[in-house]
Amino acid sequence: MMKHNILLVEDDISLASWVCEYLNEQGFNVIHVARGDLVLAAVKENIIDLVLLDVMLPGLNGIEVCRLIREHQQMPIIMLTARADEFDEVIGLEAGADDYVIKPVRPRALLARINRQLSHSQNNTPELNNVLTFGQLVINEEAKRVIYQGNEVDLSTSLFAFLTYLAQHAGAVVDRDSVFKALKKREYDGLDRRFDVMLSTLRKLFNDDPQKPKKFKTIWGKGYLFVSDAWDDDNSTTENDSNIKSSR
Repeated sequence: MMKHNILLVEDDISLASWVCEYLNEQGFNVIHVARGDLVLAAVKENIIDLVLLDVMLPGLNGIEVCRLIREHQQMPIIMLTARADEFDEVIGLEAGADDYVIKPVRPRALLARINRQLSHSQNNTPELNNVLTFGQLVINEEAKRVIYQGNEVDLSTSLFAFLTYLAQHAGAVVDRDSVFKALKKREYDGLDRRFDVMLSTLRKLFNDDPQKPKKFKTIWGKGYLFVSDAWDDDNSTTENDSNIKSSR
């Protein structure tokens, strides 16, 4: 069985040492770098299946590193943060992270997060049509590509899965519990805002006014609605071209 390659970006040598040792014991190959400005070179020189990325790093902080990785690669990224506040969660997810772990890191919890992300990245191809088309939006489920207004949109693994799930249920309100069960394999705990953050990110990427959204609507007390007939005509083709290039 082929081993997965994990890139660990952590400047705490003691923490990095035991994480490497533990993951090696669990059957992973671990590549360790201690500086943020060394990450892109490591990503380009190795086949990386998942990145464990500390937030506070010398050279370049983890949020910026996450954004840079997303410009080149779409492997799962799990952020490591010493801060438990919502700011880190929101910024990290908007930068393209798929999950986050709060320090001190618990070995078994970390392993569970890693296995879940690797499983999602391999098996989360939706089971309906290979290509979903809504006006100027095209979602190729098999190739995991999104085209909007003729431009390719680079999305993180989790954003692609969320967009596809919403598109598969176009015209119907999907509640948060259904989304969590489908994409995170667990029930909604009533507190986790990750999909609210992702919906906000999708609105930015697809020029959907957050004050008067037409494409992605939040139905208060019920859930999310993907509007299937809102993708035909859009006068903001050039307004946010920079957003179309990346999921930053």
